[in-house]
Amino acid sequence: MPRISAFYGIVILMYFSDHGPPHFHARYGEFDAQMTIETAEVLHGHLPPRALRLVRTWAGHHRAELMADWDRAQAERPLLPIEPLP
Repeated sequence: MPRISAFYGIVILMYFSDHGPPHFHARYGEFDAQMTIETAEVLHGHLPPRALRLVRTWAGHHRAELMADWDRAQAERPLLPIEPLP
């Protein structure tokens, strides 16, 4: 599962050929959440409130890049890194 970004101890990953809806994975310590690209809602898992806010902020700034990586992952093409939060 390629890592596409990392910031403040949070790692953002995406699986190749994963099932829909379009989503990404966010890991923070022992916490892991699967989040939709469109709305940054948690599909499965859990993140602490501060980490969840940071991931949602980041996803809001990079929605188009996340969708492009989702399309690349579905085609099993290399994913592009996405800038972290400053």
